[in-house]
Amino acid sequence: MKSKSLLKAAVSVTLILHLTACGTLLYPERKGQTGGRIDAGVAALNGVGLLLFVIPGLIAYAVDFNNGTIYLPNSANADTDEDDGLYTIKVDGPLTKDESRRLIEDHVGGPVDWSQLQTRSMEGVNADSITASLNKVQEAR
Repeated sequence: MKSKSLLKAAVSVTLILHLTACGTLLYPERKGQTGGRIDAGVAALNGVGLLLFVIPGLIAYAVDFNNGTIYLPNSANADTDEDDGLYTIKVDGPLTKDESRRLIEDHVGGPVDWSQLQTRSMEGVNADSITASLNKVQEAR
């Protein structure tokens, strides 16, 4: 009899802990997200916790929103339909001039007339100088 009640208590505690922060337990890799579209599955599980056990359900929502685990991955900028025309290409290791040209030609789908391109040396350029230049462009608009 005692083992039966101990088993019931263990199962109850496990379920309550699981419902207390299901997004955090199911998707720990999502921790740290700051926004985006809400994952309906996590929200529904939190809602079940809210319906069955009010306090654990509220805690589940609070923990998942605080940790960012209720949001779908890579959806922070998905709500904006604005196309800024910028593309991100990730490369491993240093990027040479030939490699950058190959990546650009692959992206545009054909050869590029590089004779029309005006280039400057990037020596001495750092993130602060790029940020300052971008700020000047923004102010000029």
